[in-house]
Amino acid sequence: MMQKFCFLIFTFCLVAVSVFAQDKRYSTNNQEAIKNFALANQSIDDHLYDEAISLLQKAVDADSKFIEAHAQLGDVLRMRRMYKPAVEQFQKVITLDPEFNKGIYLKIADSEIPLAMYEPALHHLEKYVTYTTNTPQNISYAQKLIADCKFSIQAIAHPVAFKPINMGPEINTADDEYLPVATADEAELIFTRKINNNEDFYKSMKADNKWQKATYLSNIINTPMYNEGAQSISQDGKYLFFTGCNRPDGLGRCDIYIAQKRGDDWAKPFSIGAPLNTSGWEAQPSISADGRTMYFVSNRKGGYGGYDIWKSHLTDKGWSEPENMGPGINTAYDEQSPFIHPDDSTFYFCSSGWPGLGAKDLFVSRLGKDGKWQKPENLGYPINSSGDENGLTLTANGSYAFFASNALKGYGGFDIYTFEMPERIRPKVVTYVKGTVLDKKTKAPLEAAVEIIDLQKDSPVYQDYSSEDAGEFLATLPTGKNYGLNISREGYLFYSDNFSLIGLKDKKAFNITVSLSPIEVGNKVILKNIFFDTNKFDLKPESKAELQKLVEFMEVNPTIKIEISGFTDNVGNKDANQTLSEKRANSVYQYLVSAKVKADRLVYKGYGETQPITDNATEENRALNRRTEFMIIAK
Repeated sequence: MMQKFCFLIFTFCLVAVSVFAQDKRYSTNNQEAIKNFALANQSIDDHLYDEAISLLQKAVDADSKFIEAHAQLGDVLRMRRMYKPAVEQFQKVITLDPEFNKGIYLKIADSEIPLAMYEPALHHLEKYVTYTTNTPQNISYAQKLIADCKFSIQAIAHPVAFKPINMGPEINTADDEYLPVATADEAELIFTRKINNNEDFYKSMKADNKWQKATYLSNIINTPMYNEGAQSISQDGKYLFFTGCNRPDGLGRCDIYIAQKRGDDWAKPFSIGAPLNTSGWEAQPSISADGRTMYFVSNRKGGYGGYDIWKSHLTDKGWSEPENMGPGINTAYDEQSPFIHPDDSTFYFCSSGWPGLGAKDLFVSRLGKDGKWQKPENLGYPINSSGDENGLTLTANGSYAFFASNALKGYGGFDIYTFEMPERIRPKVVTYVKGTVLDKKTKAPLEAAVEIIDLQKDSPVYQDYSSEDAGEFLATLPTGKNYGLNISREGYLFYSDNFSLIGLKDKKAFNITVSLSPIEVGNKVILKNIFFDTNKFDLKPESKAELQKLVEFMEVNPTIKIEISGFTDNVGNKDANQTLSEKRANSVYQYLVSAKVKADRLVYKGYGETQPITDNATEENRALNRRTEFMIIAK
């Protein structure tokens, strides 16, 4: 926690002032120097630091060998983050008397690191830890800085690829722009812009692969009297989680809020409330791709440092009691700006506690096979520098990152940049399915329940509704798994689809249009997530989710009757295919009966190879012909 330790050393500096003020045995007899030194101490007591700097400068001008004045001037300059002149003052102290004050070696190193002077800082720190009278707290801090220096020297010797590109005048202005997040399809970018010390959200839409002129996000979310910032957008762009501070409906200084998109605008945001929000400070939310885990920053009790990263899960009763992410992520220093990638197993954040190049650096942690987050890895130099790096977000495909900087000569203040992520620190490959749900007869958009299931785990990875106005939905899909898609709406047959992403190397998205058929006699559904082994009729475990969906459909529509139909391709013996199709249809029939669906509402039939939906010329086409369907035979 850099703020905590800077305050610690700041306090140490004030103690030093008191000692200097009381001890009259200075290294000078120059009365003018002593007078200015005493006046400077009074200015420090009154928090008039610029005045103190001026007086201390007069003191050392009066006597260039006035060690106490050089030390005090170095302290005040360091507290004002004027590191270069601070180092010069501390170096003069060491030159005049190397044993004047052992604390000088910690202070000069603490000033050298922000200037990327890692070699001399390491030398001074190693000198400092040789003193046996240092406090355990300061020794611990020195050891942390030693680790930073050693890491930094190696990181600079082995730089990573980094070519930041300013996102241009469509996004950036003379004001500050920062904290950018994009939807999974990269069609929309939302970021914070600070004008006259007020933070509001802006958005830019992508057209013809170019970001358009940014516009004010919403009068419903943005306010003229409160700051809105540190946001996370759901992958489909329909939910915005953000930080609101000092609002009358808040529980603490800063709380986390949520707003839902309604057509072209947004509904009124509301506080997530307890137990996620407290009387403390909660901010910087990052929502998982399935919308069920919230990562955020808080200074609540029970943490490891000042600011820690916590997580909370969405349950049937609301957000769960937050859980600290533990010492695998959090340290005694500060951890902030969490970003969970849509692969749900790659976690980016900034920290001043893990070994880095100074201040806050960006790190990545990956979820291990044991379900625990692995030791964070520094993103490397020059992505990280001796200054503060934070607020990194990535595109869903993991190829590019967004960040903000005020050190790259942009349009003014903080600007938003993008860069290509080095392969070594990229997340897993992720693609997405983007769909539109329509009424098959009228072609009107439909609001429908959309569920995507990890077929191996038989667990949902996405549950939401297509938008009421456009019938649209979007969900990210990490590769390496098979997924089942089900779309349903009361009064309609449900839709079934399958996405096999095992072995997928590219990031090609799935764009689909789904036409839901009304429940009418003769209408049918292909059950794309019913699976059998070759030439067998035993239902595979991956079929369970689809079968349960069919059971639910029969329960919701208690008067309908259906025919379960089995089909094969034309490979093999015709009679054998006929028998196989009948047995497969019967397997589904038996499952439904065992699930308490009345047998008199069901019939099953095998059609063998007699009703192909495409030719059998390719394996891909033959797979389409091997299918299970159900058809409405009575209402």
